Amino acid sequence: MKVLITGGAGFLGQRLARELLARGTLKDANGTPQTITELVLFDVVRADDFGDRRVRVEVGDIAEHSVLERVIDAQTSSIFHLAAIVSGQAEADFDLGMRINLDAARLLLETCRQRGHAPRVLFTSSVAVYGGDLPDVVRNDTALNPQSSYGAQKAIAELLLNDYSRRGFVDGRVLRLPTISVRPGKPNAAASSFASGIVREPLNGEAAICPVAGSTRLWLLSPRKAIESLIAGLELDAGVLGNQRVLNLPGISVSVDEMVAALRDVAGDTVAARIVWAPDARVEKIVGSWPGRWDTSRAEQLGLSAERSFADVIRGYIEDERIQIR
Repeated sequence: MKVLITGGAGFLGQRLARELLARGTLKDANGTPQTITELVLFDVVRADDFGDRRVRVEVGDIAEHSVLERVIDAQTSSIFHLAAIVSGQAEADFDLGMRINLDAARLLLETCRQRGHAPRVLFTSSVAVYGGDLPDVVRNDTALNPQSSYGAQKAIAELLLNDYSRRGFVDGRVLRLPTISVRPGKPNAAASSFASGIVREPLNGEAAICPVAGSTRLWLLSPRKAIESLIAGLELDAGVLGNQRVLNLPGISVSVDEMVAALRDVAGDTVAARIVWAPDARVEKIVGSWPGRWDTSRAEQLGLSAERSFADVIRGYIEDERIQIR
């Protein structure tokens, strides 16, 4: 089996690649595990190939049709489309967000249609497709009403994938990811970057700025569970998805105050005291438009799950990243 990961040099792309290489197989459309013979990691910068002969690294512009024709051929049976411009950057640079989050998504689907072999395609979407006057609990079928360019781009890409699947051009599925926390490394341009920073930096002995009020509620998922869900989502039988290919992923509904309390419980008062509260109206406007509570019963019925508490997320991060609490 040949597998493609777009955004293959990114945090989730690299972690997903390692997990797929360790597993060695993916289920095909019949539910039969097939050996992964080639894993293509495609990004605008060079990805790590892990020294594995099964890995092929491709570098290029995902919004160029000729580049997509190079990385998708009739043997590409499974595609994880992770490449995206993050929320804050897409809001700041409209043209870039449209080009990568929307134009490239359509080009990817068109390339698959032209190849004519209907590969499995998994898109990652976002809580940002919702917004405005929301119910207390957002359902899988709650009307989309994005309040940011990023959310609008993701919502349109969802609709395109549903239609390409209905027409039989691809076997698509969309996973709406909660905010991923805790991400290792450095802060990025995402409006939700603080959701990792207020845990990651204090655990590393550094101050962290929280730009939103403590009452702000987020829908979070750990990197561990995100990777588990991506693989399980791609392997779902198309028959159980029917003509609705979008799933809200299980996560943890938690306020920022509750996140800080969990950090204090796990790592102590000294660590939690390193959080500096500095409201940022731009970030609060974006994040405040996202839903904080979801009905994820459909995904749960299909076997997808999240951690039970944010304290468990923090403990998993400490274990995975081998953090020595300072």
